[in-house]
Amino acid sequence: MNLGQESMSDNALVVAVARFDEEALRVLYDRHGRAVFGLARRLLGDAARAEELLQDVFVRLWQRPERFDAGRGELRGFLLRETHGRAVDRLRSDAARTRREDRHQREQIDHAADIEREVWDIIRTEKMKDAIATLSPGERDAIMLAYFDGYTYREVAVRLGEPEGTIKSRIRLGLKKLADKLEATGLGARS
Repeated sequence: MNLGQESMSDNALVVAVARFDEEALRVLYDRHGRAVFGLARRLLGDAARAEELLQDVFVRLWQRPERFDAGRGELRGFLLRETHGRAVDRLRSDAARTRREDRHQREQIDHAADIEREVWDIIRTEKMKDAIATLSPGERDAIMLAYFDGYTYREVAVRLGEPEGTIKSRIRLGLKKLADKLEATGLGARS
């Protein structure tokens, strides 16, 4: 330990750090480490992360001491600005990572819901086809034209060459049969 360095100014110690003087860095760490750690802990809210940031700030000073300009202020102010900037960067990075993870998780949930919805749509379609296949040809034709092709009762009657009352009865009876079939498969309105 060089007792002379203990009495040196911060500016002189930074010059010594630029010459790879580890003892000069230790003296600066002893002088300013507590303030850097305190600010880092206050900003990050976590002692372990604050210690990492403290180390990062002093490693950066060791690697690039020329970044400190004594003409622009005291070393403590420089170190605290570095600490603040690095802490803000980490907080932003954490927030961005959290947003990405949340978005990814929502996409996974949405994707799973989409797959489940598609499977249920396929099941419903198959069960509906099976239920429609059990109808008489007259009921099936009337329902297909009215509900799947969008024709009115009158238009269905004209297309099939049947009286409108007959078409209404076939549709009503066919829908009742469909409802009963779908109810039996677990897809009915009452389930």
